[in-house]
Amino acid sequence: MEPTQWYTGTGDDGFTGVLGRERVPKYALRPEAYGTVDEASAFLGIARAHAQVEGVRAALLTIQRDLYVMMADLATLPETATREPWLKEERLEWLEAQTDAFGALVEMPKAFIVAGDSYSSACLEVCRTVARRAERLVARLSHEGEMRNDTPLKYLNRLSSLLFVMGRVEDKAAGVEKFTLARGD
Repeated sequence: MEPTQWYTGTGDDGFTGVLGRERVPKYALRPEAYGTVDEASAFLGIARAHAQVEGVRAALLTIQRDLYVMMADLATLPETATREPWLKEERLEWLEAQTDAFGALVEMPKAFIVAGDSYSSACLEVCRTVARRAERLVARLSHEGEMRNDTPLKYLNRLSSLLFVMGRVEDKAAGVEKFTLARGD
């Protein structure tokens, strides 16, 4: 059996390929956006590994799979696209349904909270902030006319809400009875 080569070296020049056979600088907005979505997915994996609630773990895996689809859309140049976008608008309805279902399990905090009341919720808060950063980058792509549709932007916006609610569900599962508030009283 021949050994597998795990590297290509094609990015050694500081450029990367995007779908459509073009190469762009690795620091360009498009690779920055899909790279940040990839980062969010990696953090979601950490959150999934530490989640106490089975429903949260299952939803996080589904979200990670959605984000892989989203990365393909973000890596596709609109002018060279040969197929419809991969991420479908129906995924927004799923996110909203998940947010409603998890939200029914907990009460909305009455003030801003500080992350860290439980390990699993703290992981989800990191995921939420990375998803927000990805959202800002995708918003810029969208506003500059570089997106085929706004589904990825809407998805990331809804995702951050779901991750916040999941964090409260994980806090509840960890026995947190009172959130640490951002204000010191």
